[in-house]
Amino acid sequence: MTFKIIELNRENDLNKILKVYKRNKSETKILFTSLWDDWCNILLDKLRLKYGKNEKGKKLYVVNSFNMPHSFVIFNTLKAPSLVTLKEDKTKVVDYLPLIYRDLGV
Repeated sequence: MTFKIIELNRENDLNKILKVYKRNKSETKILFTSLWDDWCNILLDKLRLKYGKNEKGKKLYVVNSFNMPHSFVIFNTLKAPSLVTLKEDKTKVVDYLPLIYRDLGV
């Protein structure tokens, strides 16, 4: 599976994505990161290296705690990195790093 990485910088952008998800119920992945966490930076570097120039594939939205701190409250995200997968009517939050790597194919 390949991903198209989309980095979000405004809370309004995430709200629009969530509205689209509520309408379509299509699988949506959101990666919550911190700019100051080494593990997050390593993960983002690997994602950019593998999928950076990819224009096709599933969208992977990346949110960081500096630009969008209030977004972490939406899914009760307490750790970074955390991968939130919205699928049909289920929400899955993964904060265990090896599982995040496996889910993202890195």
